[in-house]
Amino acid sequence: MIRPATGSDLPRITAIYGDAVRHGTASFETEPPDHAEMSRRFESLASGGFPYVVAEASGTVAGYAYAAPYRPRHAYRFTVESSVYVDPAFAGRGLGRALMEDVIARAEGAGFRQMLAVIGDEANTASRALHARLGFREVGTFRAVGYKHGRWLGTVLMQRALGPGDATEPA
Repeated sequence: MIRPATGSDLPRITAIYGDAVRHGTASFETEPPDHAEMSRRFESLASGGFPYVVAEASGTVAGYAYAAPYRPRHAYRFTVESSVYVDPAFAGRGLGRALMEDVIARAEGAGFRQMLAVIGDEANTASRALHARLGFREVGTFRAVGYKHGRWLGTVLMQRALGPGDATEPA
């Protein structure tokens, strides 16, 4: 079940993200943020009208996704950056796709026109494939821009239009 995230989901969201920070390369953070910081981030997005959803499986939050402002400058106001994280215990069940489909639909409904994915670790073929299946296309790669777990990592930039994209003036 995909639903909007609430404050009561933050302990699980914090745990899922903390595991990704400690053990993975999708995020270039090197220290997991604590509950207070994750709450601050959540409230900032929720109060700004950005989609933030969770997937429940077996009675627990198994993953989450959100769309956040791409950059703070006013001209970027119709562009969002997506993030999706799934608890490794629930990987391979289609939750990442379901979460992203929901966030994409909500972002379109909110009037956003472009969605970007900044995929940490250019070797993350699963995330690249997921985004490609959802209509994202690769638009660039930054090589060796992060150093984590004893190695240099790049990022892959992917983009997809939302709604009419750039075909019409924004409302």
